[in-house]
Amino acid sequence: MNLFPVYPLNDVTIVRAEGQRVYDPEGRAYLDFYGGHAVISIGHRHPHWVKRIEDQLSKIAFYSNSIKLPVQEELAERLGKVSGKTEYRLFLCNSGAEANENALKLASFHTGRRKIVAFKKAFHGRTSLAVAATDNPTIVAPVNETPNVTFLPFNDSSALREHMAREGNQTAAVILEGIQGVGGIHVATADFLKTVRELCDASGAVYIADSVQCGYGRSGQFFAHDHSGVEADLYTTAKGMGNGFPIGGVLIHPKFKASFGMLGTTFGGNPLACAAALAVLEVMEREHLIPAAREKGDWLMGELKKIPGVLGLRGMGLMIGFDLPDTKKDFRKRLLEEHRIFTGEAKPNTVRLLPALNISKAEMEEFLEATRTLLK
Repeated sequence: MNLFPVYPLNDVTIVRAEGQRVYDPEGRAYLDFYGGHAVISIGHRHPHWVKRIEDQLSKIAFYSNSIKLPVQEELAERLGKVSGKTEYRLFLCNSGAEANENALKLASFHTGRRKIVAFKKAFHGRTSLAVAATDNPTIVAPVNETPNVTFLPFNDSSALREHMAREGNQTAAVILEGIQGVGGIHVATADFLKTVRELCDASGAVYIADSVQCGYGRSGQFFAHDHSGVEADLYTTAKGMGNGFPIGGVLIHPKFKASFGMLGTTFGGNPLACAAALAVLEVMEREHLIPAAREKGDWLMGELKKIPGVLGLRGMGLMIGFDLPDTKKDFRKRLLEEHRIFTGEAKPNTVRLLPALNISKAEMEEFLEATRTLLK
């Protein structure tokens, strides 16, 4: 049996990883400036992360959510403290797509409504409702197409006001990323997020802050939406939450009524995943990684601005994108082959940078020097 292809493969095989480096079978090291889609938040195989999982494995690796698992309660308490969302409740699942799926479902339960507002270039996941709310025709199968989702221009408060004036009383949720990742690193303005909050309050719609890629300190705040000073009704999270161990979650405002069976999961919140997620939060606190992400990102963007050929630079914290001249579309391929540095992309010609939050200045300078060389 062969593997079903998922993404176009780089011509590199990885068998080991540690810190900010991954290694091929011959032992060659590659600098990871992408973190496997922003998943690696505290570096590969951080010693505290490894120990937390090993300690949990020696106790209990799995049981269903039909019994009380203290490690889940510990994670909820710690996540509330670090994020500042202490009054919210936590639903645990396995991925960002699941988190968004359940958030949209919860919004519909809460409001009794069917319609959803999403935005151009949005990416919310690959499950049914999440795909329907994603503006990416390559992943939307006919079964996912629905008239219940309206896509509006991102950061366009006027378009949102006009739409909500017409359909606000039928809208279950407005869902958006604080920083669009797959869409090309586009940052939501504070004024736009305040408009979302205002219009959701006026219409009774639910404000869902998709923080799957732009959360967990990557922007220099715990959630990218926090930069606006407003609070969402639901926050979805995953990716950096487990540093590679599959876990996701929905932070749920107390105004949402819960009933048994409304949301459910077999593997979500399993003890090993919770141990991994606790390790991430503990390392983030001990190493002050959230303010560090903002400081490092500001410095890195400042240096990138000085490089001729870096176009349309944008981002926040350690979630950065820039565009390439048409003559440099082989940049990422050459960066990997000649300098052994992994980066991400967003079509047609955007480079995405999503390194771990504890990336060092020396490692950032290594990337910058390679970029200067290739863009000469």
